[in-house]
Amino acid sequence: MARETMKVFCGNSVPQLAEKICKRLGISLGKATVDRFSDGEIRVKIEENIRGADVFIIQSTQSPAENLMELFLMLDAAKRASAARITAVIPYYGYARQDKKDEPRVPITAKLVADLLTQAGASRVLTLDLHAEQIQGFFDIPVDHLYATPLFAKFFGRRNLSAYIVVAPDAGSAKRSRGYAKRMGDLPMAIVDKRREMKDRPEALNLVGDVDGKVCLLLDDLISTGTTLIEAAGLLLKNGAKEVRVVATHGVFAADAVKKLAASPIQELVITDSLPVKDGLPAGKFHVLSIAELLSEAIRRINNGESVSSLFI
Repeated sequence: MARETMKVFCGNSVPQLAEKICKRLGISLGKATVDRFSDGEIRVKIEENIRGADVFIIQSTQSPAENLMELFLMLDAAKRASAARITAVIPYYGYARQDKKDEPRVPITAKLVADLLTQAGASRVLTLDLHAEQIQGFFDIPVDHLYATPLFAKFFGRRNLSAYIVVAPDAGSAKRSRGYAKRMGDLPMAIVDKRREMKDRPEALNLVGDVDGKVCLLLDDLISTGTTLIEAAGLLLKNGAKEVRVVATHGVFAADAVKKLAASPIQELVITDSLPVKDGLPAGKFHVLSIAELLSEAIRRINNGESVSSLFI
């Protein structure tokens, strides 16, 4: 028995994903107006009664910043409409890469966003593959942090994996990659050691592990410019790798990333629909897996007061 009536709304960042989630839940997407006033400011109005309801607002917070602002305003509107509980469902948590003060006079933006979400009215957060897991600790409300690993494991699990090796693109990704390798049948692992020399230009320097004759699965949480993955792929091929394939949850694809990746020696790139899928992704090289089933199941369990922990794998 559900705790309260479930209502699901979305902003303008991932409407197709929200529709898929609602279809799996067997409900209609809630009616809400999220558009602009004549001067360009964001206008939000929830068009149905949500008093006492268990409200879920689906919105990824990628660039532009209006996506984040839409979420703040929708949370505030739901709070002022007397919703019983408000869950911010954030498939892609933007600004997560600014998660520590690693230079003088810089903000910790991931923490600031967490505070603003709480202040705006979020009772809890449901998100997927945060760039840094410690971001969960930035919140003073419950955070359900899911992983796309089961989707990727299922996708590659149909293949003969005897020649495969999981590769972490940097030391910080080693824990995530180790969990993926274990789920895939205890595949061997390697790590690319990189040093960032310039902003947005990491340089792959060394390889820890043996990839000679192997099919390398480079596992990352997101693809932005693609530079890191292309350099890592070059390093792996230089060290005797047979093929390089990339698995990443969030396809940010900044600037001309798609063009660069399409022209790179990477054989295959697998992402999810946590962000809108860009037009022009080369067929055959890029594969998009939907996270709708994973998120809809988490939403259903949260609404029913059931455990979500079995999804944290």
